[in-house]
Amino acid sequence: MEEKLKKRILLLIYGAVALIVIAVVIFGSFYTVSEQEQAVVTQFGKPVGTSGAGLHFKVPLVQEITNVDMTTRKMEFGYDSTTGASIDSESFMITKDFNFVNVDFFVEWKVSDPIKFLFNSRDPVGLMRNILQAEARSIVSGYNVDDVLTLSKVEIQTKIKDSVVNKIDAYDLGIYVSNITLQDSQPPTEEVVAAFKDVENAKQSKDTAINGANKYKNELIPQADAEADKIVKEAEGIKEARINEADGQVARFNEMYEEYSRNKDITKTRIYLETMEEVIPNMNVIIDSSGDDILKIMDLNNGEVSAQAAAGAEQNTAETEGGAN
Repeated sequence: MEEKLKKRILLLIYGAVALIVIAVVIFGSFYTVSEQEQAVVTQFGKPVGTSGAGLHFKVPLVQEITNVDMTTRKMEFGYDSTTGASIDSESFMITKDFNFVNVDFFVEWKVSDPIKFLFNSRDPVGLMRNILQAEARSIVSGYNVDDVLTLSKVEIQTKIKDSVVNKIDAYDLGIYVSNITLQDSQPPTEEVVAAFKDVENAKQSKDTAINGANKYKNELIPQADAEADKIVKEAEGIKEARINEADGQVARFNEMYEEYSRNKDITKTRIYLETMEEVIPNMNVIIDSSGDDILKIMDLNNGEVSAQAAAGAEQNTAETEGGAN
């Protein structure tokens, strides 16, 4: 009886073990993969393939399955969004003009090749973070601090993304970086922040002064142009008047010359008398031309002949004759 009982117990133990082995084989031969994952199948530690979403069979105790998340993931670089604190060991950088600045990034990435992601690097995510830090510091060091803080943020983040993507492809990590956004850039200490504010205020004052000067210039230029136009028009008027006056004098001389050509003696006498009127104005005179070729002009006010006036008239008449000849 005791031997039969022992045999039954042994049979029960063997049956339970067999059932357990069968259960392990059955349940260990199948695995499921979700829609957001891909499964990497390894055989004796070496990858032999991948499988997508659904129920799949594997060789139990020979093949192993590692599910890899294929969705887009997010990485914070230089700051912790949960606490809002800056991570200086990552964000602290030096600019081209030897100023210090903290630069934060937000990275979106996903696995592009699950086999490469698992086997080409021991820590692909950590390596990607190191690549981002190295490339960011290298590119930021090529810009002045003003550009990093203000105008060149988009350009900097574009260059960093291109450089990081090229490095990841070179290391063949099986990672695709879809976006790198420069979240914030700011000076590292309050003293530097205050200094930058002073610089910014100075720039604004400079811009205000330049705008005021340009406004004053825009007001003066039309006035100066109007004044210059007025002066030019006045000069042109004087020029026309002088030309007309000269033309009139030329016409008068030509007319006088024509009269002189027709009757020289009368014209000489008229010129002489007209000159005397200009030289000795407001004078009562008697003209004596009896018996002499030279006219005598006698000043009734002083009772003597004005020899100086007569000499001037003779000179004027001689000049007229010389011009006519």
